[in-house]
Amino acid sequence: MKVGIIGLGYWGPNLLRNFLAQPDVTKVTGCDLNPSRIKSNKLKFPNAEFTEDYDQILKGDTDLVVIATPVATHYPLAKTALENGKHIWVEKPFTASVNEAIDLIETAERKNLNIFVDHTFIYNGAVIKLKELVDKGELGNILYFDSERINLGLFQKDVNVVWDLAPHDLSIMLHLMNQKPKSITATGIANFNGMENLAHICVYFENNCFAHFHVNWTSPVKIRRMIVGGDKKMVVYDDMENMEKIKVYDSGIDIKSTEKIHEALVQYRIGDMYSPKVIQVEALSLAARECLDAIKENRLPKTSGYDGLEVVKILEASDRSIKNMGQIIELADLISA
Repeated sequence: MKVGIIGLGYWGPNLLRNFLAQPDVTKVTGCDLNPSRIKSNKLKFPNAEFTEDYDQILKGDTDLVVIATPVATHYPLAKTALENGKHIWVEKPFTASVNEAIDLIETAERKNLNIFVDHTFIYNGAVIKLKELVDKGELGNILYFDSERINLGLFQKDVNVVWDLAPHDLSIMLHLMNQKPKSITATGIANFNGMENLAHICVYFENNCFAHFHVNWTSPVKIRRMIVGGDKKMVVYDDMENMEKIKVYDSGIDIKSTEKIHEALVQYRIGDMYSPKVIQVEALSLAARECLDAIKENRLPKTSGYDGLEVVKILEASDRSIKNMGQIIELADLISA
């Protein structure tokens, strides 16, 4: 299989390295409009080919086009690749709008091509273990999902903090839950360049389940932590931890109701904590393997265009809610595939 990678900025070299390592990839071509990026990557990856002309990748003999460019360019590049018979890999967020995502999905289906959206954390060992715990029922019914992804910078020129940071944890939430969210509300503030640098997103599910996301470019500390609370056990996933990234707590609340709700007897359960072992394989390597296998087997990958669409729905709804001071947005009101 021949792979072409468009965009050799921050993430591009990681993509080059991982696709070059795949045994069934016969050629990897990197593309960037910046000659200095091509020069530096030539030194790092002498086995790859390089070009400044992305049409060579979009319209040449490439089998898989990997798009690692600013989000505003995702749709036109992906659309051209699909129309020229290429499978596509698109970095997060999938597209800049719901309508763009739907059009790409419909185009891929019409031409029997695959869309892989790089929600990298789904292939992270800690998230794989977290999914295993949820699917086995060890946490019980999920009651809430609480996520915090904050740091100082890096300000993006084309998207706000929601579009930059939230896709990671939104994709994890959707991966863990066995139901789609019904509505969201979001608030945020833009202190500097007109784009929100701090935001809170609340996601509502049926059955009284709730998710909250805090994203911030202007925090003095870097935090990458989420809590998944079940009615049996609770899990803390801290990506900043070197060793114990996941901690499972046998903690919870038991309520024995009497005649009146205000007289309910609340009992707190505080049991053991343990940290399960997680696999130590690079997530991007597993993602590349899944993408190639899905193409070979003519099936949807684990993180397909449909998954990308669901994240974009929440992102678009968040923008709408923020602009209307936290208005509740029903996701069913957005155009759906």
